[in-house]
Amino acid sequence: MGRIIFDTATSIDGFIADEDNSLGWLFAADGGQTPDDEVLPAHAGVLVEGSTTYEWVLAESDIVAHPERWQEFHGDRPTFVFTTRELPVPAGADVTFLRGSVRDALPRLRDAAGERDIWVVGGGDLAGQFFDAGVLDEIAVSVAPVTLGAGAPLLPRRIEADRLTLESAKAVGQFARLVYRVRNDPNGADAPSEPTPPVSPADPDAPAADR
Repeated sequence: MGRIIFDTATSIDGFIADEDNSLGWLFAADGGQTPDDEVLPAHAGVLVEGSTTYEWVLAESDIVAHPERWQEFHGDRPTFVFTTRELPVPAGADVTFLRGSVRDALPRLRDAAGERDIWVVGGGDLAGQFFDAGVLDEIAVSVAPVTLGAGAPLLPRRIEADRLTLESAKAVGQFARLVYRVRNDPNGADAPSEPTPPVSPADPDAPAADR
C-alpha cells in the first residue's frame, strides 16, 4: 500500500496562494514555473484535489478549451476531486468527483492507487482532512523566496512537533525543500469499507468542499 502525501509549494510565511487566489508570485520565482523533477512525487499513482484547486488548474491554462494541456501536469493518472457541485471535465481526462468525508473516500482512493502513492495536491484544508482522518503520511513543501502577508494557508491545522519528523531539508535552486514524516494517531485511521459515491446534482445537505 502506497503513502498519502501532501506536496505543495508555499511562501516563506506559509501561504499557498495569495489573497486573489493567484500563484503569480510562485511562477515569478526562478524555477517556479517549471519545478525540478526531484520536488514532484515520483511514485504518485493518484492525484486528489479540492474544488478550488481543481477550478484554478482548469482556469489557469484554459484546459476545458485546450484539453491536451491536462496531460502536462496530471498525465494519465486518475484525479479525484472533492466537491458538492457539478464541474466541467476536460475531454479525455480521468476525473472523478467525490462528496462526503475523506475517511469514506479512502477505500476508493487506495483501490485506484494500488501500490503507488496518493498525492494530495491541495488545498491546505483538504490536506488537513487527511491528517484529521489519521492517514496523512508525509508533508513535503517547497518554500519559495517570497512572503505574501495573507492568502490561503498552507495547512490550517495545529500539528505539534511530536507528530512530525524532519526527513530531509535541502536547497533546490531558489527553493528550500522540506520533507516531514507524519506520526499518525492510530485511533483516527479507521476508514469505512464502503466507497464514497460520485457527486450528485445540488445537494444542500452535503458537507462543504475543500478550499
